[in-house]
Amino acid sequence: MTDSAYSIHEQGWTTREDLGAAGLFSDGGHAHSVAELYERHHHVLWEESFHKYCVAGFLRELDTILRSERFRDFPQERLDFLIGELRRRGNSNGTINRKLSALSKLLKKARQMGEVHSLPEIRRLKERAGRIRFLDYDEEARLFSSIRVRSETYANLSLFLVDTGARLGEAIGARWNDIEEGRVTFWLTKSGRSRTVPLTHRAQRALQAQRGRAIGPFIDVKQYQFRIAWHQAKAEVGLGRDADVVPHVLRHTCASRLVRGGVDIRRVQTWLGHQTLQMTMRYAHLATHDLDACLSVLEER
Repeated sequence: MTDSAYSIHEQGWTTREDLGAAGLFSDGGHAHSVAELYERHHHVLWEESFHKYCVAGFLRELDTILRSERFRDFPQERLDFLIGELRRRGNSNGTINRKLSALSKLLKKARQMGEVHSLPEIRRLKERAGRIRFLDYDEEARLFSSIRVRSETYANLSLFLVDTGARLGEAIGARWNDIEEGRVTFWLTKSGRSRTVPLTHRAQRALQAQRGRAIGPFIDVKQYQFRIAWHQAKAEVGLGRDADVVPHVLRHTCASRLVRGGVDIRRVQTWLGHQTLQMTMRYAHLATHDLDACLSVLEER
């Protein structure tokens, strides 16, 4: 095949036969579409969570772009076509990376099961270092007050999140026996590695207020319901147009406060459970006082 998959629309390929003739798709036998592969393997690959909800959306979109075509091979040209189409839809490299990560995981499983014979090389696209949003104390107070009107549990969860830096799924998954002697251990983490962090006094008070719950303090919280209350509250306090003010902003806020408070970047990495220091270095620029000692060298004598 000489033409890239980007030329599909230019060539006017619209039918399964046309696409097959172009070498982009193979059909017949036990070939499956992206959506069908997801239905076959999602129970094994992803636990029930908001992340899985996002993954399902990503893969549905990719399946739609591919017009639900069934295949037994996934050539590099098909991947190039997907990337080009996602860019045409306005997706950033970061968003494309997340969608292709889900696709890669699914295709690798399909190959293990003999359903896909060949895979493309999926390389991570370069992402721009965007601005990291975090809450100041006034924004936090207004937002949490509005959330508390809707639910004491959601307000306590928000306090726990901002003072531990936990991801939402980690906090909801915490059990009472994971909390002892002023510390909490998160076992179900994104990296697969457990971590233990100390609890602030107000985080402990938030947990104490949840003592009536069995198993864990926030175990009965549904992520989508929490997010609905969150977005209602942020709109009420004038933050509705800020797309970066999502629950994950509480993790950024925790990290920013640690760095600005003088905690060294290695300890912040351990606190957040980042696999690499590079991930934590996104917050390093906030340690502005670290450069103050350099000023005397530049001052006029």
